[in-house]
Amino acid sequence: MQVRPAQQPVKQQTGRKAQQPRGQFVRESAAELRKVDWPSRAQTFQGVIVVIIACVIVGAYLWGLDQVFRP
Repeated sequence: MQVRPAQQPVKQQTGRKAQQPRGQFVRESAAELRKVDWPSRAQTFQGVIVVIIACVIVGAYLWGLDQVFRP
């Protein structure tokens, strides 16, 4: 019966050499942002209206609870 020697863990580089250059990161980030399907102005406006209405409803609910449980 043969026993294989234990594998040595692979050391990963740390520091500056392990990091990609900042210029490459910026280029890759810009490329990814070009792929994004951005919402139209109408979709953005509709989303804002939904958020405002939700905030008003939650605010009114919390105000009502505050009025009911006020000492």
